[in-house]
Amino acid sequence: MSVAATETDVAQRVLELVGPGIEAEVTVERHALALTRFANSYIHQNVADEATAVRLRLHADGRTATTFTTALGGLDELVRRAVDAMRLAPADPTWPGLTPPEPLAFAGEVDEATAAASPDERAARVRAFVDQAEGLDTAGYCRTSSTRSVFANSAGQHLVAERASAAMDGIVRTASSDGLARLAAARLSDIDGAVLGARATAKARAGVDPVELPPGRYEVVLEPAAVADVLQMLAFYGFNAKMVLDRQSFLQLGEAQFDPSVSLVEDASLPDSSAIPFDSEGTPRRRVVLVDRGLSTAVVHDRRTAVRAGNGAQSTGHAIPGGAAFGAIPSSLRLLPTEGPAPAEVDGPAADSAVAALVAGVERGLLVTDNHYTRVLDPRTLVVTGLTRNGVWLIEDGQITTPVRNFRFTQSYAQALGPGAVLGIGTSAVEQPGPWAESGFVAPALRLASWNYTGGASG
Repeated sequence: MSVAATETDVAQRVLELVGPGIEAEVTVERHALALTRFANSYIHQNVADEATAVRLRLHADGRTATTFTTALGGLDELVRRAVDAMRLAPADPTWPGLTPPEPLAFAGEVDEATAAASPDERAARVRAFVDQAEGLDTAGYCRTSSTRSVFANSAGQHLVAERASAAMDGIVRTASSDGLARLAAARLSDIDGAVLGARATAKARAGVDPVELPPGRYEVVLEPAAVADVLQMLAFYGFNAKMVLDRQSFLQLGEAQFDPSVSLVEDASLPDSSAIPFDSEGTPRRRVVLVDRGLSTAVVHDRRTAVRAGNGAQSTGHAIPGGAAFGAIPSSLRLLPTEGPAPAEVDGPAADSAVAALVAGVERGLLVTDNHYTRVLDPRTLVVTGLTRNGVWLIEDGQITTPVRNFRFTQSYAQALGPGAVLGIGTSAVEQPGPWAESGFVAPALRLASWNYTGGASG
């Protein structure tokens, strides 16, 4: 088939090649990614890639197989490989059947200016970021991406959707400190390199010559970048229906496991979401209230876990490719902020006035910019270990006083958000880049009563 064929043409051709007697579903996705990287305060790489991928899943005689290709001229070979693999595959007793026809309530939005952004437009944001550093070393990236996805199956389901997104992530560095600024958005026009550069520079300058504090439990204010890591772990290991059914999740539906100030919502239909509004099984994504004012209320399902759960459970549209082994994952998880005025930029290491307001209530604690290299030690309690980075400061009597060297922590994320443990939530939530382009976590800052730091910079 000609590479000029539309994604819908390709999907229909694959189904024709499969023929009758086999349940088939095909996803054809065109993804364009453009990335401008900088280091040592210079752009060192500008790359752009556009490719169309075809993913085919077949089921017949109790067996299932999946294949994948980016060679549109080899669709016959794709189908042949899938049929051969299906015949050799082990039995699949949990096959849930194909998604029946169901329309999309929301087909996605694409900001054409973002999808067509030029290298010069990304470079201008890098230039603005670097200029704010006033000679300090900088590094990071600015990216734009767009996706058009077509799904079709032999049961008659056919969906088409598009999304575009942008992100910028940069650090400013002194000899003894780093400052971070990070933001994702549905429109490149919402990303201001100068604002991000000024924020990262202020953090870097305020973090010079940090001191080492002893490990222990500290009250903390986590900025949105650190909160996004918490949301990611909750998404993967908490609200995943398979983890709950396998008794590998801390979640107990119907129980007040979170502080009453906490409400978590999964919603890919909102304009600021980067997620494609249907999943890999062709089910439209649904808005799911996962936590309602502290009460654990729901999980996200794919078709397999919905059948397994019974009691009328349905897929919420959160299947992922190859997800039979792992389960469904939220794609646009957001912690709802506290109502209040829009934050303004402030001087110093706090990101904005919403963060500063949380800091003002802390008698003694830590302001944490970011966590990284986080790994789950126990999914049943969601105990995670990781490191702080890109700026930590001591808070005394509501004032940011002293830069602090990085810590290692071992902390139950569920416990950190438990009843009575959340002392404040910021008045604004911003999207942080997720693990892939069409995902993100919308996070405000958080003030938490306790975070367990188990080691300092020297061990």
